[in-house]
This record gives sequence, C-alpha cells and structure tokens, in this order.
Amino acid sequence: MARIFTFLIVALMMAGSVGWTVYHDRLDRMAERGEADLSLATDRVAAQLYRYRELAVILSRHPDLQALLAGGGDATVADEVVQSMADMTGAADVAVVDPDGRIVAGSQGASVARDPALAPLARALSGALGTQSETAAAADGPNRYFSFAAPVLRPDGSVSGAVMTRMEVSQIEDNWPGDAPPVFFTDRTGQVFITNRSDLILADRVLEFPAYFDRIVGGHDIWQLDGGRYLPSHAIHLVRDMPTLNLTAEMLIDTSGAFAGAVLWGLITAGALMTFGAVLFFVQQNRMVLAHRLAVEAEANARLEARVSERTQELTAANTALTREVAERKEAQAALQRAQADLVQAGKLSALGQMSAGISHELNQPLMAIRSFAENGEAYFERGKPDIARENLAKISELARRMGRIIQNLRAFARQESGPITDVDLVGVIEAALEVTADKQRRHDVTLDWRSPQAPVIVKGGEVRLQQVVVNLLSNAIDAMGQGGCVSISLTPGDPVQLSVRDSGPGIADPDRVFDPFYSTKSPGSAEGMGLGLSISYGLVQGFGGAIRGANHPEGGAIFTVDLLPSDPKEAAA
Repeated sequence: MARIFTFLIVALMMAGSVGWTVYHDRLDRMAERGEADLSLATDRVAAQLYRYRELAVILSRHPDLQALLAGGGDATVADEVVQSMADMTGAADVAVVDPDGRIVAGSQGASVARDPALAPLARALSGALGTQSETAAAADGPNRYFSFAAPVLRPDGSVSGAVMTRMEVSQIEDNWPGDAPPVFFTDRTGQVFITNRSDLILADRVLEFPAYFDRIVGGHDIWQLDGGRYLPSHAIHLVRDMPTLNLTAEMLIDTSGAFAGAVLWGLITAGALMTFGAVLFFVQQNRMVLAHRLAVEAEANARLEARVSERTQELTAANTALTREVAERKEAQAALQRAQADLVQAGKLSALGQMSAGISHELNQPLMAIRSFAENGEAYFERGKPDIARENLAKISELARRMGRIIQNLRAFARQESGPITDVDLVGVIEAALEVTADKQRRHDVTLDWRSPQAPVIVKGGEVRLQQVVVNLLSNAIDAMGQGGCVSISLTPGDPVQLSVRDSGPGIADPDRVFDPFYSTKSPGSAEGMGLGLSISYGLVQGFGGAIRGANHPEGGAIFTVDLLPSDPKEAAA
C-alpha cells in the first residue's frame, strides 16, 4: 500500500508539473501573439494620428498660408486651402493661428481663438511640433480629440504663426475589428483615451477602472478582474509606451484557453501515469524500469556532450571569422586614411599649380629689384658714395627676406602633414595663407578687409592642414567674385574660436551640397579645380574636432564659418 500511495502522489505531482508547464508554455505563446497584436494596434493608432500631424506640417509650408501670416496673403484663398484639406483628410478642425492665438484662416468650426500659452500651440510657436489629447463637451457625451500644431517659419527661421489640426478619436475606434482583444490607450493622467471597449472610454485607471487583482506568473503580469461580459476574467496584461504621442498602450489577452489546456494535459498525464503504474505494478518490471532510466540518462549525457562539442566548434569558427574581419577592417581603415592623405596632398599640389604663375611673378619681382639695387650699389661705391650704397644693400637684404618668407610658406603649404593635433597660432596661419594668395588677389583686383589681432589666437589643429583650409576658402571667394569685389576675414576668440571668410560674389546656389565631393559652381573643364577643395576642408576641420558651414549672407555674397577648439591657455604658453 505504501508503494501505491507513493506512486499516486508522484503521479499527481507529475501531472501537476506537466499541467503547470503546459500552462506556462501557453502563456508564453499567448504573450508572444499578444505582443504582435499590441504592436499592430499601436502602429495602427500611430499611423492614423500621424496623418494629421503630417497634415499640419505640410500646411505650415503652404505658400498661401505663409503669405497670409506675413501680412500679404488672401484670407479667402487660405480658407479654401484649409477647408479643402480638412474635407480630403476628414480632419475635425484645421486652423491657421497667428502668434497672438487669433485664427486667421480655418475650416468650419475653427472660429474661436486659441490660447498661445497652452500646449500644443505654445510648443509650435516656439518652433517645435506640438501634440495634445483633449475632450470637448457634446450633446451625446464628451468628444475626444487629438490636436497637432506645426510652426510656420519665415525665411530667416523665425516663427510667424502655426497650423493646428484636430481629429476625432472615434474615427479610429469605429474601424476597429470586432474580434480584437481588449486594448486601451491611456494618457499621462491615467485616463483611458482610446479603446475598443466602449465601457472603458474616459475611465480613470485608478478610480473608475474595473477592480482587478494582478500577480506575476511565469514572468507575465496576470490580471484577475470583474469587468463584465466584454472583458476577460483572467488575462495577460501587456503594456507598450508611445512617448511621441504621450500615450501608453495596454492589452488584455484572455488566458482561459491556457488554463483549460493545462487542465486537459494534466488529466492526460495523470491517466497515462496511472496506466503505466498499473502495468508496472502487475508485471513487476522494476529492473526494466531502472534499466530504462539508466539508458535515458546515458542518452541525455551523450546528447549533452555532442551539443557541447558542436557548440565549441561553432564558437571556434566564429572567433576565427571575427579575427579575420577585424584584420580586414583595420586594413581597410588604413587604406582609407592613406587615400584621404593622398587626396589632401593632391589638393594642395593642385592649388600650388594654379598659383604657379603668381608665385613666379612674386619671386621675379624681388629678383629684378635685387639686381638693380646691386648694380646701383656698385656704381655708388665707385663714385665714393658709400651711404647710398649701404641703403641699397639694406633694401637687397629686405627683398631677400621677403623671398625667403614666400618660399618658406610655399614649402610649408606643400609639406604632407600627418602628425597629431597640436596648438597652432591661427593668426599666423591666416597671414601665411594671405601671402600665398597675394598674387591672385592682385590679379583679380580684390579688396581685402582683415585686421590682424595684436595677440596670437591659439587653437587645436595642424598648421599645414589649417593653412590649406584658409587657402581653399580665400581662393574660392576670389574665384566666386570674378574680377573686383571684397573679401572680409574676421576672427572671434572664444569657445569655439570662429573664423569667417565672406565674399561679395553671387552667393551659393545650393548651400546643402556645397561640401559634397566634386560639387562645383565653375564651368566644366575650367582650370579652377574639380570641386574637392571644400570637401577636403570639411574633412580636415572635422578631424580637428571642429565644424565648418557655408551659407548666403543676408547682405549678399557667401560666408563660410569655421569653428575650432581653443587651446588650453597654460598649454599654449608652455
């Protein structure tokens, strides 16, 4: 009897264990399907709401509405535009609002002024997109709306007003599939705002929601609640946050099927165990049972060893592949760095080639003067006028120093620099770049507006690479103006240090592409370059941890601004 009693207890425990395992497995599968359903529900709600957010963004860029807010548009035309978009999209309310909250154009029903201090209008008037859920009283109960607001920007980037759109939440709920599990979306106050169960509309999650008791089973949040015929009595509670809409999506997955399946499998297991036990009891095959168990354990050990060996081989192969991939990436990175250095050097040599005629002129002029002063000095010595001869010798020395300075700047510019980032005097770099491009300035009859600071301005960078950036900016400014014009250079210390180069040319046709490789406003086949100068300069400045940007100046011409990291004052002094 003791053996039978023990066997019954073991059988019941195993049946319960199987039932519990089946219950957990069913819960896992239900949760997985529920997560997919919840994802589809959130995507569906977000897609329908985002239609009206995009409507606000599109209307904020409409030229008739921008002109109306600028004070020069036709209100009738704007009303027609707004009403037609509201009719096509099914929006409940579309309005164009000025910064004081007055509606200057709107669809039917958009006749009241908006408070500019309330969201989402306040957010739109500050230059960002605004979102808000709200309710409004109606004869058949409160109506729920989702509102979006988009700023209307002037050409200078300031806000001239906003476009607001509203849609009724019932449009989403009316098209919900009838057999979908209960799903509800709560706002940040805990109120149910969107749901496919009418009993839950605008219910407070704390005060008005059906009473429930929750517990964790197998890692899942299980609710036991009394919600009537339209809510399950036992359900998996799933949650997903929707931060862009300030909503939290929740879904209840009915677990009655999982419990029924667990009970069924528990009974099947119990019946099988009882039958098996009866057979074992009557034939008394205890030794066979023991042998069977030993065989099962041996097979499990063999499978475990095989799996360990297979996994070890997979890890070894993965490690080998990873090592090879790391080596290939290092090699590719080194090749990319070499190609970039070659491209930078080619750009400098190309610039030197373009300036070769001017460089020859810059050196020939002092040479001719040296020859003339030397011949005159010899004649003055023969005439017994050593003082005048000494003056000629002093002029020869100054001209030689000038030639040496030109040659030194050219050698430094042509040198291929690949060293680390150091402290560099930006004023000296600008002066050297001006000397390199001096002949080009004279040939193009360019006026230079540059006041050199009295003290050095130390930044983080490479002297040769920074000089190439300044030379590229100066050359592009001179080429853009053609003949004549003025190039203004300004240097503003701070964090970051700002260097600006402005010309009086026609400006930039496409500022967004100005730093693209091979993008150039010059005619094809011209000798001024291939459109790589600004692209190379962009890469060099990024390598220093800085930034470069180009834009059209409000007063005409183009302006390029380079932001560089300032050096530590103590390190610069050292």
